[in-house]
Amino acid sequence: MNSRSPTASAAVHCPHFAAGRCGSCSWIERPYADQLENKQALARARLSGPSLHWLPALASLPSGFRNKAKMAVGGTMEAPSLGLVDLQDRAVDLGDCLLYPSALQAAFAPLRSFISDARIPPYSLIERRGELKYVLLTVAPSGELGLRFVLRSREPLSRMQKHLPELRAALPTLGPVSANLQPDHKAVLEGETEILLPGPDSLRVEINGIPLRLRPRSFFQTHTDLAAALYARAAGWIEAARPHTLLDLYCGVGGFALHCAPFAVRVIGREISAEAVASAQQSAAELGLHNASFHITDASAAAALADQADAVIVNPPRRGIGAELCAALEANPPRILIYSSCNIETLAADLARLPGFELVEAQVLDLFPHTTHFETVVLLRRRCA
Repeated sequence: MNSRSPTASAAVHCPHFAAGRCGSCSWIERPYADQLENKQALARARLSGPSLHWLPALASLPSGFRNKAKMAVGGTMEAPSLGLVDLQDRAVDLGDCLLYPSALQAAFAPLRSFISDARIPPYSLIERRGELKYVLLTVAPSGELGLRFVLRSREPLSRMQKHLPELRAALPTLGPVSANLQPDHKAVLEGETEILLPGPDSLRVEINGIPLRLRPRSFFQTHTDLAAALYARAAGWIEAARPHTLLDLYCGVGGFALHCAPFAVRVIGREISAEAVASAQQSAAELGLHNASFHITDASAAAALADQADAVIVNPPRRGIGAELCAALEANPPRILIYSSCNIETLAADLARLPGFELVEAQVLDLFPHTTHFETVVLLRRRCA
């Protein structure tokens, strides 16, 4: 264990889990020290190599660590609930969820009032009517909040805009607010249309002194403290390697690339989301980085490796990078590969497709306490011919 490890060995008590109202944190009844030990053991069992050195795992605080709340909206327009809604429209309010810091918990009551005042009916799964499906809330280290409403249609928008000043008065730290339209009756969180409401266009999240800009649809890790540690770990490896050209695939809003830019002559970020690329470009300009560029590209395609990079970072979705990109990495000249993954199984499968690289260092970061999930970041080096 390390300095981030909680001192208490007892499990966290969650009344919602104990009562069977929420099962999201499937390991919450296990002592946290045991959770972390099990995750380390699983990672070590799936990844091995004669030169592999395991760094100490980084633990989380047992509560108040999550920077994002994804709340299904249930109940009625007059008394909305924020939390879970099942297929029979039975709602569980999770405004007191132990995962959320006080800045998020304090926002839920004003949001319920706003839903009532703006007369936005919660969507009914049984009746297939109503408007509001989800409320998505993100908090930055500064306390600034980013807010998204997932709606069935544009119908409530004029009322939302009318009452938005009241919500901002009740939540002075409220930053960007948007409405996402998801008209379909299916298990898809969001739709293609995003409407920015009056106010800022992005949430400023400063990590290790690096300003990241989160626009409404931007991906960002849900654990800010350990995201900072993750970026710092990758930057340390790049600082030691001092590559000429660093290629960051699945770069998102630029977290890895911007942290590593001081230690490479040239940094290139590639990402399929135009919104994320715009955010990364804005952060690079704010930092005055002239050696970092970001491009809209399908990072999973072999063509994303067109540049002669001698170091590559990949941070893919849970599905991993797949056979095509692995083959391209094998055939191209990078001497250093950093792979960050939230799925140890797809990470192991991808590394098996990369026999030209050897594992040098690895670390488990517990971005998802009380669940079976965790982040693993590995450093690989090209084998000598």
